[in-house]
Amino acid sequence: MIKNLEMKITSFGEVLWDIFETHKKIGGAPLNVALRLHSMDIESSVITKIGNDDLGKEIIAFVKEQGLPVHTFQIDEQHKTGEVLVALDEENTASYKISKPVAWDFIEYSEDLKTEVQQSDAVIFGSLASRNKISRNTLLQLLNHANFKILDVNLRPPHYDAELLLELMSKADFIKLNDEELEEICTFFKIQKSTFEDQVKAIASHTNTNQICITKGAKGATLFYEDIFYHNTGYKVTVIDTVGAGDSFLASLISELFQKKKPQEAIDFASAIGAMVAGSKGANPIFTKKEVEHFIAHQS
Repeated sequence: MIKNLEMKITSFGEVLWDIFETHKKIGGAPLNVALRLHSMDIESSVITKIGNDDLGKEIIAFVKEQGLPVHTFQIDEQHKTGEVLVALDEENTASYKISKPVAWDFIEYSEDLKTEVQQSDAVIFGSLASRNKISRNTLLQLLNHANFKILDVNLRPPHYDAELLLELMSKADFIKLNDEELEEICTFFKIQKSTFEDQVKAIASHTNTNQICITKGAKGATLFYEDIFYHNTGYKVTVIDTVGAGDSFLASLISELFQKKKPQEAIDFASAIGAMVAGSKGANPIFTKKEVEHFIAHQS
């Protein structure tokens, strides 16, 4: 879709198996983001840990097959590869039951990982991979060496608390969350603002970042970028499943912004990708640039 980009982005956190009622799929937000970036010809890697088990070996084989590097995958001899039970409601919106403890809870700091981060234009991380102190401490050490830090809040109860969120959000240069997470974070931080825009501005002030994106499901997304709001009201699509839609949205948004695209163009493009993923089966369907442009052009 995008050719010859001299850009490298590293994701940190969980790589696992999503277990559905009828099948299982390899996933985890960091891997979904990396796969979307890779599909855009952006160099990407994932810092994670998997078990020395059959599920872990299947993940390694899959990642290699997709063309991603695996030198940042640690192998855990004591803990199993992560699994998540995924349930879809009547609107095909996913909910998750996440096993613990698992291998990605025990990502260990190393000089090799530090070098990986230093050589990357950005590091993308979420709150879930910080639920265990081992991976959390590794992440915090690595963020000290990151050139640009992107937080995908990605709240999965009960795997977070207000203190952890504040620490992670305060480290970030860019924050992405959804409208439900916005409401919860405002409660955590005792932000009592009546309008959506004032809530976002308050979080920006609270965390000292001026780049925040709020996704709103079918209603689109809002980007607060250097003190200006940009909106996309959403694209019509028949939802197949929402797994990975937010991850593809984030990867697409970041890739566009890093290419210095206008913020409105970036959020429009990312919203289209997110909608197209939600309207497809699986977390990582591949689309050409022409397909995305056709999708946007044919929205009424």
